[in-house]
Amino acid sequence: MKKNIALVTGGFSGEAVISYKSAVTIDINLDRNLFNVYKIDINPQGWFYELSDGRKLEVDKNDFSLQIDNQKINFEAVFIGMHGTPGEDGKLQGYFDTLKIPYTGCNAATSALTFNKRYATAIAGTSGIAVAKSVILIKDTVGSIDDVIYNLKFPVFIKPNNGGSSIGMSKVISPTDGLEAAIEKAFKEDDQVLIEEMITGREFTVGVFKSQGNIIVLPLTEVKADADMSFFDFEAKYQGKSTETTPAIVDEIIADKVRETAKKVYSVFNCKGVVRIDFIYNEETGKPYMLEVNTIPGQSEASIVPQQVKAMGWSLKEFYTKLVQEAL
Repeated sequence: MKKNIALVTGGFSGEAVISYKSAVTIDINLDRNLFNVYKIDINPQGWFYELSDGRKLEVDKNDFSLQIDNQKINFEAVFIGMHGTPGEDGKLQGYFDTLKIPYTGCNAATSALTFNKRYATAIAGTSGIAVAKSVILIKDTVGSIDDVIYNLKFPVFIKPNNGGSSIGMSKVISPTDGLEAAIEKAFKEDDQVLIEEMITGREFTVGVFKSQGNIIVLPLTEVKADADMSFFDFEAKYQGKSTETTPAIVDEIIADKVRETAKKVYSVFNCKGVVRIDFIYNEETGKPYMLEVNTIPGQSEASIVPQQVKAMGWSLKEFYTKLVQEAL
């Protein structure tokens, strides 16, 4: 008998636009021979399911169910395809946990922890994973920017501490090179801003997931921003301003270091489902430095994980089936 699966998309942040793109890919590739799929749009106006005739039905949040005509629809599992809050920061996960509804992806604690870049790098650092040196600025707290960044080497990256898709992110070459403007830009997206030393090297990103108890690392992707882009920002990611090579053309010694570190990150953070982990491999130290963990990686046509799945020789239909079965 087919399982009822809710595909949750939308969200309350600027990343909602990416959520809707991801949901299109996921929706097309969820196996209708195995699942009845209901796409649920969670947005500031409410939680809705749209029927084929255009009617919008509101979700009953008491038990996360739908009433379609005279039939009540309950869900065996949820496929979370929502970037940003509340789908990537643990809020939805906590809600589903209270209802005892399984879902794809990391639990509430892991989602909340990794969504906060400062906390994530702190945990990684204490676990022996190489990370960049950084400081945190919190809005409306007393303190001098000069004092805070005194021990950092420039260039630095300035970004919202909570968030993704590189929204609100800037690269600053020196303290006199638009530092305050970059901080102000990041504060428009979040009440906490992370200032992080730039690690030089090759940028790799890789999807990692668990299936039947095994941690599986997808083929690596090397990312290079175009010559007119200073780093891999929102425009580079989603508007074709970067070159992504999957699988990455890289020495196996380096690739093995990235893969092993990716597995360690997945284990340290107790990840579930598929995550995407970003690294910079620094030749001088011979180490991959963890940049961040994306617990709801993009699934749009421009996204990296679908590229890696195909490079592994799988279809997205097979891959998404594995993710749902793992959740169940």
